[in-house]
Amino acid sequence: MNTTITTTTHDPAGVVLDAVLTAAGRLLLSMFTLAWWAVLFPMVSVPAGLSIAAGWIFGWLAGVGVAGVAVAGMVLWRVLSPQTFERWLIGRIRSRFLAWFRYRRRWATMTTACGLSIRDGERVFIPRLVSVEIGESLDTVRARVLPGHCPDTWTHRADHFAHGFGAQKAKVALVGPGLVEITFRRSDSLADPVLVPFESMAGFKTVPSTRKAA
Repeated sequence: MNTTITTTTHDPAGVVLDAVLTAAGRLLLSMFTLAWWAVLFPMVSVPAGLSIAAGWIFGWLAGVGVAGVAVAGMVLWRVLSPQTFERWLIGRIRSRFLAWFRYRRRWATMTTACGLSIRDGERVFIPRLVSVEIGESLDTVRARVLPGHCPDTWTHRADHFAHGFGAQKAKVALVGPGLVEITFRRSDSLADPVLVPFESMAGFKTVPSTRKAA
């Protein structure tokens, strides 16, 4: 009987090359993400860029001074107009972070676990996540349906979506050709009690009845 022994050897140069390419890809992705966030939030990126430029050209004291002026301007903006500060800065940052943290980072894993991915040989196709909108109590996610999926393929997995993405309830609806919309209820908007100031309650006076008893 002949015995065949197969020996697998790893090329150190290939391993190093793979590590370098992986690191380079991650670095490029990080740089692109940072640049994109700088475009989305110029009220932060522009002062930061000016501080770095001032520190590089005129010294670190100048950079610290420019940064201090920028921080003071942010604080003044927050004090004078908290509504616009929330709308244009804090609210946008919060929405983008929650969109990534709640849905984008787990989208491929969850759709695969729900049986919505399609395997074709060595390739795996994932439904494309089109948009994510973060609300006070409701989040709306839109995705493209893969060829071969029918609306029931998605609607029957509403409970799986709610459980997987940590929502109280999920509702799936077809809103366009090959486009589904998943509405996640994160909290009950009517659950929080409505506080009425005591001063407003004191303003109510009991109006005596003018009808006489029979």
